[in-house]
Amino acid sequence: MRIDLHTHSTASDGTDTPAELVRNAAAAGLDVVALTDHDSVGGHAGARAALPAGLTLVTGAELSCRIGGVSMHMLAYLFDPDEPELARERELVRDDRVPRAQGMVAKLRELGVPVTWEQVARIAGDGAVGRPHVAAAMVELGVVDTVSDAFTPQWLANDGRAYVDKHELDPFDAVRLVKAAGGVTVFAHPLAVKRGRTVPESVIAELAAAGLDGVEVDHMDHDDAARARLRGLAADLGLLTTGSSDYHGSRKTVALGEYTTDPEIYGEIVRRATGAFPVPGAGG
Repeated sequence: MRIDLHTHSTASDGTDTPAELVRNAAAAGLDVVALTDHDSVGGHAGARAALPAGLTLVTGAELSCRIGGVSMHMLAYLFDPDEPELARERELVRDDRVPRAQGMVAKLRELGVPVTWEQVARIAGDGAVGRPHVAAAMVELGVVDTVSDAFTPQWLANDGRAYVDKHELDPFDAVRLVKAAGGVTVFAHPLAVKRGRTVPESVIAELAAAGLDGVEVDHMDHDDAARARLRGLAADLGLLTTGSSDYHGSRKTVALGEYTTDPEIYGEIVRRATGAFPVPGAGG
């Protein structure tokens, strides 16, 4: 089985619609794909409706968290999307995305970049607006060559010159809320140092004690040394280890299925979940 547990659609900051994403996942030879848009479950219905035969959909979300001044992302799988407390927190994060993006636009304009809110809103469309949409506007203007080039201290990286904070969950609250909603939690790209500061291993240990299920190990932003370090840490803490593409369509160079999760790990994630169940494709 080929299993990719971290992808994004136009419901957040990907370039594929949910329907396009599942069709592309099937074309890439995947057996299982998780749709994990940022703080949103808005793409799940479209993905379900278009799900090709032979492909299984895992519903999920990537939750925005912060601890000790460091931003981090928590992948949440197979939770009940209607559980009210978790739904309320996702809504708070989403509601803060617009003023945050507008703040980044204002900072960029102060730095001489002629980006406009109208341009960013057009690029975001119906998705949850975020930094990649601001970065895409910078690409359109020729300020940077690629979206990734905008995620530097000079521009939009954490604590960069044009960075603006947003409402984010405490990761311990995220673990608690997802578990209460019947879901499973995996710390996304925990050693992605190119994105900015990362949380110390002591925090990962504390999260494991609080119920964190796993860590994402095989990821484009982890080199071999980081992967080895995470595998050792996961073994010490009894955490599951996953691999995923973090696919964003044309906004990133990584392909669907470029990194995958072991079928036994996937089976354990499904076994632990009680809030929702994987959706088998019937030919959408």
